[in-house]
Amino acid sequence: MPAIMVQGTGSNVGKSMLVAGLCRAALRRGIKVAPFKPQNMSNNAAVTEDGGEIGRAQALQARACGLRPMTDMNPVLLKPETDIGAQVVVQGRRLTSTAAADYPALKPRLMDAVLESFQRLEAAHDLVIVEGAGSPAEVNLRANDIANMGFARAVGCPVLLVGDIDRGGVIAQIVGTKAVLDPADADMIKGFAINKFRGDPRLFDDGYALISEQTGWPGFGVAPWFYDAWKLPAEDAVDLEAPGAADGFHIVCLCFSRIANFDDLDPLGQEPNVRVTMLGPGRPIPADADLVILPGTKSTRGDLAFMRAQRWDIDLLAHHRRGGRILGICGGYQMLGTRISDPEGIEGAPGESAGLGLLQIETVMTGDKRLTETRAIHVPTGHQMAGYEIHIGRSEGPDRARPFARIGTENEGAISPDGRVQGSYLHGMFSDDGFRRAWLGGLNVQASGERYEAGVDAALDALADHLETHLDVAGILSLAR
Repeated sequence: MPAIMVQGTGSNVGKSMLVAGLCRAALRRGIKVAPFKPQNMSNNAAVTEDGGEIGRAQALQARACGLRPMTDMNPVLLKPETDIGAQVVVQGRRLTSTAAADYPALKPRLMDAVLESFQRLEAAHDLVIVEGAGSPAEVNLRANDIANMGFARAVGCPVLLVGDIDRGGVIAQIVGTKAVLDPADADMIKGFAINKFRGDPRLFDDGYALISEQTGWPGFGVAPWFYDAWKLPAEDAVDLEAPGAADGFHIVCLCFSRIANFDDLDPLGQEPNVRVTMLGPGRPIPADADLVILPGTKSTRGDLAFMRAQRWDIDLLAHHRRGGRILGICGGYQMLGTRISDPEGIEGAPGESAGLGLLQIETVMTGDKRLTETRAIHVPTGHQMAGYEIHIGRSEGPDRARPFARIGTENEGAISPDGRVQGSYLHGMFSDDGFRRAWLGGLNVQASGERYEAGVDAALDALADHLETHLDVAGILSLAR
């Protein structure tokens, strides 16, 4: 000890989930363990106690370790703003925005922050379980790498390579990774594991042996598909679809191109009397929607244009005319207003856009970002609620006189005169069981009474049990230097 790194043969092979499960398994062994991801790319961020932000996957992994999230757990967070550019967050604070082509020049500077954060975690814990990003096989990105082998080599951290059999070609994934790696990088890999297997794992015995024979790496097991993964907050937008009720109060969430903090809806999706539809591009808003949610986004004006390109603005107005309800959260709240101005080009090109006009507010983007955990009173129900804020921009206008919530003596959010259009900057509110029950009650929907946070912890325990059953967890942990 104190570190081992889980890298994958590609994105979305289950690295984040495996690290969370290994963290919980280590914690249950009495090991003081912490998660770490040198570089993450995600618009789904969590707020830390010290007012910073990290990827939500690392926040979940921290929970698996019995820890509060810290900025050192994810020192570099890239938040895509366009197809070719992203905001760069370093140790919880915005550093700059950069085009993808210019990012490699930043990496040497960022490695100092990565190593500094890792060394602090390493000094304070018995074990650090590190998650890679993408794949080490992307050797075109190897120069000045901080996310995979560049980091592993810099700190001498052994690597477990994970392949995803569900997408097919797992033998080529793992054998091919070794084939393209520099020999010194390949030497950092101490074994492999297979993830997301469906069916009888004995049918893969020959393939498993072939991988070991071709690579010289020992195998640490084949993990079947973990069917309760949907109960855990997802980090990637590709994971948005999950099991849910077949009928009930119908909530439709618009999946913007830069959707952020979409796990806000997870607690609602687990309510038996609620049906949540995550509506992708090219699909009209269904006429049977009771409530349409405009979620957070990393690019409010950009996704407002995206929304109009899908003609969702027309559908939304029709939904409102039929008496339907609308809730905007963060960037979605900003869209509901009459105008969004970005004079300094904080989220893209400077300029302004006409909003949807469903709330009488105007928003101006500013360079300062609000990052804080928040307790508030929901005005329509009078119920206390807990959540967090992670946004830029300030919204003002007549509808702010009818606030969604009050934070101390301050009004937060806005409600239309008829009460059917509401907006708020508060994320995470539906994880608060009491508030969720009161909010659903205001919509004449019976809540289940389930404790959402307890369910997340139970799912983490089930994930650790799953890995203990199918992988050589003791062997994997013993790889740590």
